[in-house]
Amino acid sequence: MSSIDKLLEVMARLRDADDGCPWDQEQDFSSIAPYTIEEAYEVADAIAREDFSALRDELGDLLFQVVFHAQMANEAGLFDFDDVAGAISDKMLRRHPHVFGTEEERAAGAVDGGWEQIKAEERAGKDDNSALAGVAVALPALKRAQKLGKRAGTVGFDWPDRQGVRAKIREELDELEEAVGSRSVASIEEEFGDLLFAVVNLARHLDVDPEKALASGNYKFERRFRDMESAVREDGRALNNQSLESLDKEWRAAKKRVG
Repeated sequence: MSSIDKLLEVMARLRDADDGCPWDQEQDFSSIAPYTIEEAYEVADAIAREDFSALRDELGDLLFQVVFHAQMANEAGLFDFDDVAGAISDKMLRRHPHVFGTEEERAAGAVDGGWEQIKAEERAGKDDNSALAGVAVALPALKRAQKLGKRAGTVGFDWPDRQGVRAKIREELDELEEAVGSRSVASIEEEFGDLLFAVVNLARHLDVDPEKALASGNYKFERRFRDMESAVREDGRALNNQSLESLDKEWRAAKKRVG
């Protein structure tokens, strides 16, 4: 028995109505979805830490999520694991004509924009044929903003260069200041969202992944802050008793020490 067949059998047993696991039996697509997202993040975390033993385990946990959803779908008569595996295989074959296509397509090699063009043709065959179709609502907001901007750009709705995006950011900053002046919480939140969306589009024009850039910024802040904490503590002082001027001096020193 192959490992995947064994896993499918384990999953079926866990969901068995007679002698399965009570917790697994009561789950549905919605209740399992958060675990699926969490496992994907844990895969990314293992990669970031270059912990490949953990990566093996986390990939297994993520695979189990796929099998769990496929089992529930099978029970509902929707599809099964073979359908899932077959669909993604067919999609990859379709989207890589330079690898799996005709002799002429393979000879032509990969074409710039070819992947997006094939995806656009796939969307055209569906009920929702908007350029924005398929951009998952559950994506992290930064990633979703990046994808929405990119998709809109494929049909020409985009700034011609980064200068236009910078101008938009300045415009959104002004509108945020107006909202702050109005003291309307709803308006402030709306304008702040518009500002973030414009900043994400600047990242796209600079060829920067905003999610990755923010993660790097978070890490840099944490590294410097922890170093500052340690320096103050070693000096016998409490961080929350320092003046802002003193903290700023410590922060600049931490930047020099840890970068």
